[in-house]
Amino acid sequence: MLPTFSQFAAALGGFAPMLLHGVWVTLQLALLSLLLGLVLGLLGAGAKLSGVRTWRLCAQLYTTLIRGVPDLLLMLLIFYGLQTGLSRLTAGLGWAYIDIDPFSAGVLTLGFIYGAYFTETFRGALLAVPRGQFQAAKALGLTFGQSFVHVIFPQMMRFALPGLGNNWLVLLKATALVSIIGLADLVKVAQVAGKSSQQLLAFLLLAALVYLLLSSVSNLVLAWLARRYAGGVQESSR
Repeated sequence: MLPTFSQFAAALGGFAPMLLHGVWVTLQLALLSLLLGLVLGLLGAGAKLSGVRTWRLCAQLYTTLIRGVPDLLLMLLIFYGLQTGLSRLTAGLGWAYIDIDPFSAGVLTLGFIYGAYFTETFRGALLAVPRGQFQAAKALGLTFGQSFVHVIFPQMMRFALPGLGNNWLVLLKATALVSIIGLADLVKVAQVAGKSSQQLLAFLLLAALVYLLLSSVSNLVLAWLARRYAGGVQESSR
């Protein structure tokens, strides 16, 4: 029999601090993974557009490998693979055992996975920027860093934002995968609370609503960013 609202509210009151902590862990995991993924994506896009063949091949291998293997399998391979490799290294060197915590493993794994998707997004966005913009920045005497920050990056983001936004929403949902390696994220906490109170369905539905809320807020932020980076284009088209 499904629990009544009063029963669920009473159970929720006892698990509310744990659920809030799970939401906070999920947000930290998603944002740090996003940051790592963006850095890897920029580096990967630069490598794919590089004139050095070795860099292009490495970047192509990276994106092909990541996009061809399921995220869940990669999560398990990286977590247990890193732990096994680190254990053997410390044992060989005579160091104390180092345990990789699930949060760090989750950030590394998700950042590494979605860095491949961001690579393709940034590569396409860079190719969409008119070549004359690079030449104009160089003619103005700007350094490579200044050219990228003040000229190329704002225009690139206008083309990249739709893909980045979509990947961010997928990454946000993919944080639930980290619960399988023991991280007390929103999904893991909802499972524990649901089993303990015998109201698993209600707590899982609550977790789904929280993810929906986070996605809705993300869409508002993405819409604001799209207006911000399209401002110059809108003004020039009037």
